[in-house]
Amino acid sequence: MAKLDPVALTQALIARPSVTPADAGAMDVVENHLQALGFACIRLRFGEIENLYARRGTSGPNLCFAGHTDVVPGGTRSLWRYDPFGAEIHDGTVIGRGAVDMKGAIAAWMAAVSRFEDVPGTLSFLITGDEEGIATDGTIKVVEWLKSQNEVIDHCIVGEPSSSQQLGDMIKVGRRGSINATFTVAGKQGHVAYPQRALNPLPVLVDLMTALKARELDAGFESFPPSNLEITTIDTGNTATNVIPQDAKGRVNIRFNPAHTGVELQAWMEGLAADFAEKTGTTIRCDCAISGEAFLTEAGPFVDLVADVIKAQFGVETDRSTTGGTSDARFIRNLCPVLEFGLVGQTMHQINECVAVDDLNALTDAYSALIEAYFSKFGSSS
Repeated sequence: MAKLDPVALTQALIARPSVTPADAGAMDVVENHLQALGFACIRLRFGEIENLYARRGTSGPNLCFAGHTDVVPGGTRSLWRYDPFGAEIHDGTVIGRGAVDMKGAIAAWMAAVSRFEDVPGTLSFLITGDEEGIATDGTIKVVEWLKSQNEVIDHCIVGEPSSSQQLGDMIKVGRRGSINATFTVAGKQGHVAYPQRALNPLPVLVDLMTALKARELDAGFESFPPSNLEITTIDTGNTATNVIPQDAKGRVNIRFNPAHTGVELQAWMEGLAADFAEKTGTTIRCDCAISGEAFLTEAGPFVDLVADVIKAQFGVETDRSTTGGTSDARFIRNLCPVLEFGLVGQTMHQINECVAVDDLNALTDAYSALIEAYFSKFGSSS
């Protein structure tokens, strides 16, 4: 079985401009290499999105690697030193969109797997093309499909760029939940010189936003910072200086720890909007979208094993963190314990995103050691 080169594979993946929801052949690159490594590959297309579940082995335990081939747009081309999809190597660095988020990690795990003829259990891949988008036809749908097939995954590593300053200094053992809410206050348009003939929705909206922001949601939760509400926009679309607007919209986002659920926070915001509407004689609509619930993978043998491998490989005590935004781990946690361990994320989503060749090789070595340690500890023959 041929050993894969993580650098060449990273370049091959970057060269496919798979900006969500486009696939641009990126999933074919993954599938073709996995088939050559003896994996049974199942392509799962939902809507516009290409997804892949691949498996090699028939017995437990099943160690899964999850990742995404889609990337955010390259941005202003003139600001890039090189073609964002050229995957060029300069000064020991692979430059291109998706280098660290997260085509490099996919390549590193595939290269690590190629070093093993067999393991006492099963290796699998869950790869989606819908992580950077609205995430409705990606991992969440694949997880539903896996459940319908009674497919058992025992543990999962997500290759998000979890490292902060150097490889292995941080893993993600949980994530905060996220909910967006849009408030629309309906008023009555009129001339600013005759306010008695109008109903200005803006003061109502401003007071509502102030009340939302004033609440201390909590003081924190074990392993999590305090939940946080941010006002992200207040808008009327009013271009005139002498018109009271017809309506006004405001939007907030809450990143919340396990002290709350999305449904609970939605009920609170809807109730507050209803109270303000009654007090002010206006109509207020509250539209909420919960994009993920907070979760934590508890300390235990799996998390400890990953931390021990990182210490042996990199000489660092990894920070078991819950910081950052959301990831597809929020869907996978419904299947099994899950954590995130990948490249240094300093340049993710930025112009001139890049990864050091040395880091790709070092992460491959770490992933290889992790696979060996995992099946030594949890394997069916252990």
